[in-house]
Amino acid sequence: MAKAKLEDKPLFISIGYSACHWCHVMARESFEDDYVASLLNRGFVPIKVDREERPDLDGIYMSACQMISGGGGWPLTIVATPEGRPFFAGTYFSKGGSPGAPGLMDVLQQLESKWKLERGEVLGAADEITKALKEFASFREPAKLSPDALAVCFKQLQSSFDERNGGFEIAPKFPSPHRLVFLMRYRDLSGDEGAMRMAVATLRSMQSSGLFDHVGFGFHRYSTDARWLLPHFEKMLYDQGTMLLAYSEAFARTKDDDLKETALRTAAYVGRELTSPYGAFYSAESAESEGEEGKFYVWSKDEIVSTLALEDLQLFMEAFDIQEEGNFRDEASRRRTGKNVLHLAKDAGQLAASRGMDEAEVRSSLQRSLAKLYEVRELRPRPEKDDKVLTDWNGLMVAAFSRASVLLWDKSLAASARRAADFLLSEMRTGSGLMHRFVDGKVGIDGFIDDYAFTTWGMVELHRAIGLPRYLDAAIGLADEMVERFWDKDQGGFFFTSDRAEGLIARRMEGYDGAVPSGNSVAANVLLDLARLAGRPDLKERSDAIVKAFAGDINANPMAHAHMLQQLMDARDPMPATKEEKEGAA
Repeated sequence: MAKAKLEDKPLFISIGYSACHWCHVMARESFEDDYVASLLNRGFVPIKVDREERPDLDGIYMSACQMISGGGGWPLTIVATPEGRPFFAGTYFSKGGSPGAPGLMDVLQQLESKWKLERGEVLGAADEITKALKEFASFREPAKLSPDALAVCFKQLQSSFDERNGGFEIAPKFPSPHRLVFLMRYRDLSGDEGAMRMAVATLRSMQSSGLFDHVGFGFHRYSTDARWLLPHFEKMLYDQGTMLLAYSEAFARTKDDDLKETALRTAAYVGRELTSPYGAFYSAESAESEGEEGKFYVWSKDEIVSTLALEDLQLFMEAFDIQEEGNFRDEASRRRTGKNVLHLAKDAGQLAASRGMDEAEVRSSLQRSLAKLYEVRELRPRPEKDDKVLTDWNGLMVAAFSRASVLLWDKSLAASARRAADFLLSEMRTGSGLMHRFVDGKVGIDGFIDDYAFTTWGMVELHRAIGLPRYLDAAIGLADEMVERFWDKDQGGFFFTSDRAEGLIARRMEGYDGAVPSGNSVAANVLLDLARLAGRPDLKERSDAIVKAFAGDINANPMAHAHMLQQLMDARDPMPATKEEKEGAA
């Protein structure tokens, strides 16, 4: 900002993340181009931001983009005054543009001209947008939570449910595992089996689909189509954590071995590919390799034929619907590429019945083929791994591994959770508080509400799994620090940034769930747990106050607050240990 003020230039802020394919595309075709670079440096002070390291900045500027353009996404492109007040926003811009869509070169030249020749208009727009951002960040209309909030949330999910494919959107389709856990918990409370049916149907659809990596395991970030067939191929740590929780919860209720196997395979992927030598978890694997999205994961028919044993080939081709022309379409042109995304079109039972084979024999054949494909795939150049450690995502993963260890009766998962938890407590908690990011041996960036809430959750679940008091003590200490630094004394709830953070153009507070539950949603639930475990009624009061603070938002859209609404179910239920939990702890 100092450089921008000194040179009287606006800021050009590009916000993205390592696993994002289109972020890499824009970087290669524009930021690494000499002519585009000259335009950027001539008229702007360019800044590149990792949205995962600075979710505070990403949140503010994504809100600005939605206000200005009506949409959002990454890479996020923001042009702002030297003080950081935005006046232009968009997402991906190609270098030269296309019919109906301006290119980055044109945008840069037009904005440079406006800054020089129409400064008053630009500053006026920046002032209006900044004012709106501040009002949006702070406004919560006082309301009393509807007594029907749980039922309305269920009905919203029911009305938007895709009966054919599972899930709750048409396309693109995101997993939203916290909604599935809400449905399972709602069934427990209400007895409505329709809630459980929707959750399990979605989980089964996803585990059979292209969203799941059948060769190396783990889930991709989301599907671009309604069938869960064609994914965006990045694999995010937080998706593995939330999916592990959902599949474990579903297995505990159904005893469906296929659901348990998916949970264990997801955990195995995290253990193999996203676990550091010191026990903490890495952030992600990229969508692309060799500059091409999905190249590591897709297969031509010829590759399948040349790799598999003849006695297994036809069975595999039928099971995974391998096509000569491929089932994978280029995202931009929608043309078939000749490549196939593996998805289980027919399961072992269906294949055995149609071929008069034993189901165990079919499963064995498919597993041999997948193991052989794994060997071949490991010879390909791998997608880039984002090896930074983020405290919030690690806290989520600690919670998931700990909870899964109980529900799946697998003590090795608790051991993995304990290693990561010990890293968080020894390396990420410093004299100045919990830190957000660890990379190249160094910690940095003051913790956000998500860091505190998710780490507290992880410590509580680990304490439940293995019973060591030190993790309960750590959770209590984090919770008290969270209240001290983030609590809104006027309206209740937690701000995203602490009272010690650098001043930004707005101080946000969020209760709605995104790809993961919000910090406030997690805090509402974990403070209720801690109140019971530690005998702290003041934490129960804080938990209730969070839900009250967001009552108006919940009433307006309960489905967007599915995780926070679990607090209402937990508050009604003393939650004695289930039979599954008792057996897992034994």
